Amino acid sequence: MKKMIQPAYIQLQATATSQQGVFQTIADIAVANGIASSQEAIVEGLKAREKESTTGFQEGFAIPHTQAEEVSQPAIIIVRTETGVNWESFDGKPAFFFLSLLIPKSEAGTTHLQALSALSRALINEDIRQAMLRATTSTELATIISQAISGEDD
Repeated sequence: MKKMIQPAYIQLQATATSQQGVFQTIADIAVANGIASSQEAIVEGLKAREKESTTGFQEGFAIPHTQAEEVSQPAIIIVRTETGVNWESFDGKPAFFFLSLLIPKSEAGTTHLQALSALSRALINEDIRQAMLRATTSTELATIISQAISGEDD
């Protein structure tokens, strides 16, 4: 799972101010890095999943995710916005830290559930959340998340 997150998949200080803007930023990163072949498929998949129930977690974090034929490799794309975005999160607060999970349709059952579970466990951990918030570079954040989802310590 460690290969799912790379510094190039992370955008800190994103300017998106809406859910649509966050989804578009995720799609842009996915296509630019060869993770997916269609921005539209990613945006539509993320929107459809969000309509089922919120992916907003707590304390500003959200885990928008989708499975699509247009996704060629599993990936975690991180978008951190400069301002909060209304996300209907569990705690009612705006989200600003988005850990988006993109999974090929062929890996929908296994990879998807394992990665979603690993991300959820990481976000429950206060120390890991704080480390993610303190990260100032994409490389630093990628390392923190890789270690968190693989269960490794520093």
